[in-house]
Amino acid sequence: MDIDIKVGVLSGNVVKIIFNGIFIDSFSKVIFTGCHEFCAKKMGASELMFTPSDPEHDSFDIEDVTIGKDFHWQRNERQRFKGSLEILSDGKQATVVNIINIEQYLESVISSEMSANASLEFLKAHAVISRSWALARIRHTAPTHAQRQQREDCDERIVWYDNSGHTGFDVCADDHCQRYQGIARICNPNAVRAVRETSGMVLTYYGEIADTRFSKCCGGAFEAYENCWENSPHPYLGRGKDIAANERPVCSEHNKDLTIEVNAQRWIESNPPAFCNTSDKGALEQVLNGYDLETPDFFRWDVEYNAEELSIIVKERSGIDFGRITDIVPLQRGVSGRIVRMKLVGTKRSMIIGKELEIRRTLSNSHLYSSAFTVSKVYSDSRQNDKTSKSTPDVSTSIRENEMPEKFILHGAGWGHGVGLCQIGAASMASQSYSFRQILAHYYPGTQLTRF
Repeated sequence: MDIDIKVGVLSGNVVKIIFNGIFIDSFSKVIFTGCHEFCAKKMGASELMFTPSDPEHDSFDIEDVTIGKDFHWQRNERQRFKGSLEILSDGKQATVVNIINIEQYLESVISSEMSANASLEFLKAHAVISRSWALARIRHTAPTHAQRQQREDCDERIVWYDNSGHTGFDVCADDHCQRYQGIARICNPNAVRAVRETSGMVLTYYGEIADTRFSKCCGGAFEAYENCWENSPHPYLGRGKDIAANERPVCSEHNKDLTIEVNAQRWIESNPPAFCNTSDKGALEQVLNGYDLETPDFFRWDVEYNAEELSIIVKERSGIDFGRITDIVPLQRGVSGRIVRMKLVGTKRSMIIGKELEIRRTLSNSHLYSSAFTVSKVYSDSRQNDKTSKSTPDVSTSIRENEMPEKFILHGAGWGHGVGLCQIGAASMASQSYSFRQILAHYYPGTQLTRF
C-alpha cells in the first residue's frame, strides 16, 4: 500500500538522534550523519525534516525512548528506525516523528506488540487489525473525541481515555496507541511474511473500517466498547466468551451474566476454560516479549495492600485526600465482569470513580492489570482471629462501625481492557490450528475481511 503514516516516537526538551547513513535536511539541504542533539529552546517554534539518501539501507537511532509509559514495566530504550524523520518544536518540547510506509510500520508493530517468533496465523491476524486500526485514524473514521473525557462533581469522577487528540502525527508509538519499537524488533521473517500475505487487508463493518481494539488477556470474557470509552456501542465489540462456540453449552460458568455481582465474583475467583487460560511457557514465550514475560499471572491474579499503603496510593494517583480507605465497592460491572463504576469510601470522603482505566490507575502506582476484580477486606482485633469480608454493593460498610480493614486483597482476572482481540487467546487459537480468518471472526463477529 502506498500510504505513509506519521508516528510520534518521543518528546523532550532535548532529543538525541544518531544518523546511520546520510540524511538531508529537506529545508536547508544540509547533510546530517552521526550523533546530533536537538534542543527545543534553541529551535524555538520550528520544524526540521530529514530524508535518507539511501532509504533501503539508511536508518536512525533515537535515544531514551520510553516504552510502557506509566505501566509496571516502564523503561527506556535506544531504538532504530527507517524512513524519514521530522522534529517538531514549540520552543519547549521537541517531538520526534517517524514518517514511514504503513506496511513497513506494521512489520515493526506486530513484532513489538508480541514476539516476532509468534506463529504465522497469529501474526497475520494481528497485521490485519493493526492495519485497520491505523488506517481508521489516518482516514479520520475513528472516534474524534478528545484524548481524555471527564465528568466530575463532588461525588463522581467518570473518565475515559482514547488515542485521538495527537497534534503533528497520526499515532504515537507506545501502548496508548499501538506499540511501534523500530526495526530491531523484526527478528523473524514471519513478521514480514505476515504483513505481505495480508497486504491491504482490513476488517470492515457495513463498509466502514472497524475500530479493531485489542488487549493482552481478556481473562476469558470480552468487554463491550462502551464500558471502556464513550457510550457509543460497537456491535462487533461486545459480549462474548473466549472459548470455542461448541464448548460453551457444556460450561455453566460461561453462560452466566457477569454484570450481576454474584456471578462476576464467582467467575473472577474461578478458573474457567478459555483460549487465554494457558500456562504453557513455550507458547507464551512465542507470543510475549521479554518485558511482558515479567508479568506471569495474567489470567488470574492477586494484589494485596495494607490500608495505609492503599490510602497513600489513592491520594497520590487521584489527587484527592480520602483519608484512610475503608471500602472499595463495585457499583456497576461490564459484560466481562470488569468494574465500570466503583465507590471509594474513606474516613474523610467518598466518591464514585469510573471508567475501567481510571479505576486501574487510581488503585495502583502504575496500573492494575484490569478492573475485573473482587475485593476482600481483612480485619483484625483482640477478641478473635483475623476476619475477612467481601465488598459488595449490597453490604453496608457500617457492619463494622468500630473496626477498619487492616488489608485489602484484590482478586483479579485478565490483563487490559478486554475489548476486541485477546492477544494471548488469539495466539492460543493459532497454536490449535485456527486460521487467521477464524481468529478474526471469533473476536470481531459480524465484520468482513476486505481489501482496502
